[in-house]
Amino acid sequence: MREAFFQIYLAFLGSLGFSILFHITSTRLFFASFGGAISWGVYLALNPLFSSEALRYFLATAVIALYAEIMAKIQKTPTTTYLVPSIIPLIPGSALYSTMNYALRGEWEAFSAEGLFTLQIALSLAGGILVVSSATSVYKSLLHHFMKKAVQKKKGKKTGRYSL
Repeated sequence: MREAFFQIYLAFLGSLGFSILFHITSTRLFFASFGGAISWGVYLALNPLFSSEALRYFLATAVIALYAEIMAKIQKTPTTTYLVPSIIPLIPGSALYSTMNYALRGEWEAFSAEGLFTLQIALSLAGGILVVSSATSVYKSLLHHFMKKAVQKKKGKKTGRYSL
């Protein structure tokens, strides 16, 4: 348990470093870094529940993408302000290094195995962001559409061809 908290703390610090590197303003710095702690904490919490590492990465990324969308709405800033630093702890750096190391050494079987694993993780990260981003976009469109209809109905205008 102590090791998990230490890892989450290090994820916070890693995200903080990248937040500073990306020139995130001081008012948003803590929340951007806190997202990194959340992402790694969720990943660790999912370890006993799912045996698939790709699924754990996907779900952790989906949670952090939702966090980034919510924080962006609250702080009135682009989602990437929170998403990029928050996802840093999930990037499979050692797998990327091993993949390239095997390629440079000419160990093609190990390269292909590690490369497929790295690709799975990368696709899981992209998929988690894509699902949440798409769902958020659809939600915003529907909300805008129905709010527009409600305002038009309140003003007494017809809202469409089949309006009641």
